[in-house]
Amino acid sequence: MTILVAYDGSDDSKAAIAYAGTLLKGQEAVVLSVWERLALASIRGSAGMIAPVDTTAEDEAIQAATRELAEQGAGLAVQAGLNATARWESDSLAVWSTIVDVAEELDATLIVTGTRGLGGVRSLLLGSTSDRVLHHAGRPVLIVPSKEDKETKE
Repeated sequence: MTILVAYDGSDDSKAAIAYAGTLLKGQEAVVLSVWERLALASIRGSAGMIAPVDTTAEDEAIQAATRELAEQGAGLAVQAGLNATARWESDSLAVWSTIVDVAEELDATLIVTGTRGLGGVRSLLLGSTSDRVLHHAGRPVLIVPSKEDKETKE
């Protein structure tokens, strides 16, 4: 049984790791961090940087930061009781798609992810990584609600 845990450093993804550790203590897990290249292109476009840019140094920095983030998440997963290793992907077009592809590659038994707590119309307009993973994964997905979701219902 291999569990794939999506980790982006947010409080929600930390909560997802903690919950997975409580629920699935001792299980094999891969903690995945993904850098979405489209986000960087969007930032460049917003800044008016349309001309081609040599991105070698930038790519190396992104690769290192994504690796560090995944290793941080794997460390948290080990502390939570999972037998975890880190994995990072830094050239993704869409985070949700990369999560689904890696789950397929690993033949993950379960995907664990947090959520930002978007609901209703906001979720329909913006979409969310967890929602897209849930609808495209073709395997069980555990979405751990954010602290905000829990507080809203109380």
